[in-house]
Amino acid sequence: MSNFETKKIVINKSQSNKRLDQALTQLTVKYSRSQIKILLLNKNVKIANKIITNASYKVKEGEIFYINIPKIITSRYESEKIPLNIIFEDNDILIVNKPAGIVTHPAPGNQKNTLVNALIYHTKNNLSSVNDISRPGIVHRLDKETSGLLVIAKNNLSHIDLARQFKEHSIIRKYYALVWGIPNNQIIKGYIERHRTNRKKMALNKLKNGKYSETSIKIKQSFEICSLIECTLKTGRTHQVRVHMNSINSPLIGDKLYGKNKKNRYGKNIKDFNKFLVIKDFSRQALHAHVIGFTHPKSKKMLKFKSEIPDDMLKLLKFLS
Repeated sequence: MSNFETKKIVINKSQSNKRLDQALTQLTVKYSRSQIKILLLNKNVKIANKIITNASYKVKEGEIFYINIPKIITSRYESEKIPLNIIFEDNDILIVNKPAGIVTHPAPGNQKNTLVNALIYHTKNNLSSVNDISRPGIVHRLDKETSGLLVIAKNNLSHIDLARQFKEHSIIRKYYALVWGIPNNQIIKGYIERHRTNRKKMALNKLKNGKYSETSIKIKQSFEICSLIECTLKTGRTHQVRVHMNSINSPLIGDKLYGKNKKNRYGKNIKDFNKFLVIKDFSRQALHAHVIGFTHPKSKKMLKFKSEIPDDMLKLLKFLS
């Protein structure tokens, strides 16, 4: 656990018979009781090489506990004064409405003008580092051309709690997408793995190769050759919505990687040809993360945020209507 440091705690006589979370709070001093509970819940506390998660466990004098505590690592990336659309902020998290066209975090060949560079400037580099110093604060991501809501962790304890919620698939995530055709309301399931020949793409299979994925889709509006749908994600795999919609022959409008050849059949009807010409030139994949809901890592209150359809997708919808 290179991003963690292990702290040894020995229970003394004055702490004997107290609750574990209470004893560890008093003996570590630096961490609050709610933060100790997060560490317990995320399996970061051991006794005799055995993980313990029960905060109410009554400790005994002489017992030795080992706590894996995330290290604070300063990002090596530059801060940049890039405008941010912040929906919510407190000491632990940020909710950002990311515009299309901005990369979430730096990567080889793309070190600047990312959401992370903007976040470092806004927070004065007060972001989590538990994931990777190249991705401070980033618990999950959106593709460059996907717009919408992202939750950002401002400290490591918030990060590991949010990461647990994502892993348990308890996060509420809904996307709006404009897709070719009129798909049925349905649940799409399968396993997503890296494409065997095109490494930029992902592929769906039923053979249990890769990671399980599941998306529920519901038609919101239909326009003969295309539709506005709402996608509810049970899982959050790389390119999940794009891969799933391509698998049922309704790829996302504007998606330059998936379904390029499938859209041409919608330009064969003379009645819809003018619509087709406009839709096919939409500048990015028409995908927007419009709802995110989760339990706040510290207060434990359920939070839910919404973002309206962005202007470029809205303009296309008005044209279609």
